[in-house]
Amino acid sequence: MNGSNMNSNDEQVVDAINSFFPVLVNALDTLAYIGRHLHPPQLDHLLANVESGAVILAEHINRFHKVSWPDHLLPFKLTADASANLACKAFEALAQAKTESNGIFTAYKALGQYTKSVEALYPLASVFPPLSLYYLNDRERSDEALLQKLAKIGSTSDGLGVIHVNNERSERGGYSLYVPEYYDKDTPMPLIMALHGGSGHGRNFLWTWLKAARSRGAILVCPTSVGNTWSLSGPDRDSLSLEKILSSISSEWNVDQQTLLLTGMSDGGTYTYLNGLQNESPFTHLAPISASFHPLLLQFADSQRLKDLPLYLVHGILDWMFTIDMANAANESLKNSGVNIKYRPIADLSHTYPIEENANIMDWFLS
Repeated sequence: MNGSNMNSNDEQVVDAINSFFPVLVNALDTLAYIGRHLHPPQLDHLLANVESGAVILAEHINRFHKVSWPDHLLPFKLTADASANLACKAFEALAQAKTESNGIFTAYKALGQYTKSVEALYPLASVFPPLSLYYLNDRERSDEALLQKLAKIGSTSDGLGVIHVNNERSERGGYSLYVPEYYDKDTPMPLIMALHGGSGHGRNFLWTWLKAARSRGAILVCPTSVGNTWSLSGPDRDSLSLEKILSSISSEWNVDQQTLLLTGMSDGGTYTYLNGLQNESPFTHLAPISASFHPLLLQFADSQRLKDLPLYLVHGILDWMFTIDMANAANESLKNSGVNIKYRPIADLSHTYPIEENANIMDWFLS
């Protein structure tokens, strides 16, 4: 809508959209920053201004509501509302974490609302170009060829995008899938299987990797462990589940079987070792993040599987759950076993996910 064809209400709607979404995206970026930098000694500093973030966002939500929305834009408004309200809940829960003795765990839990907010907003990416940019890595936001592909998808993306298979947040053992909206059935696509941390869920972890997959043209699958976490001890209930998931996706989509990445965070990173080092593993690349490691893992792996296996190891020097010494030992053990390892200790990383590292992992994976 522009020019003389716009009436006063149209102008109010456009103004509301143009003023509301930068505030919402800024709020999401703030929450993402907090999540990336969570570290017990820094908690008070990180959460110092969360109340003001909630107030600012709530004020803009109220202004957004005061506009008279035409019927055909009500779904757009409701989707934006849902995302913004979830972001407000994240800020409110983080403010509560400031006052609790176990605030770090409350803060981790609060950021689950942030993930839900990002998920709720995603349907608008296909109809509102500024949000389409938000769901890309920084570098690809200036990739004209990619932007043109995304601008052209329209109705051709039906059945693509984000798909959940038996993976409501109350369910275990299902998976969430992202197939880029510009998927071409005649062109094989690389696949990333990303494993959540302990007590996590694949539906949440999908959003850790979606920007990278959407930016670089990869199918992304985030399974949910059968139990509360991955089978790190006792009977292995997850290997068969992952095998079936990969087989099902490969039968429906054109997956490049020579470019398969298994990655994971924390318990998911540890299970990346357990599953990915097995002789029969189909994965061509492994990327454990902030994971625990024991040299015994290598005693059950065949030397031919280990020889020149591409592995990208990421760990935080500030990690308080699995110390950096564990990652240093893993680096040495894997290197001595013939693994083609790239080791990335990150100075300001605690036990959180370094989402900015995904771009580097993708460069390595697709090189």
